[in-house]
Amino acid sequence: MKIPQQHYRCPLGRLQPRATNLEAIKQSGWRDQYILVVSADDDRLDWMERELLKRIGERLYGEKGVSND
Repeated sequence: MKIPQQHYRCPLGRLQPRATNLEAIKQSGWRDQYILVVSADDDRLDWMERELLKRIGERLYGEKGVSND
């Protein structure tokens, strides 16, 4: 008679984080607090929108790759 071996279940396994839906967090951030998180390389944007984001980012935070330390 073969008895299946029981696998040890680590009690820490239930503490591992679950995958987060980042798009849902971004969406609720915009709807609740008007915080916009978007990449200038997002495929959903056209050229003009990407350029506008790039210019806003450079105005607020400086050029990419340049340290302001």
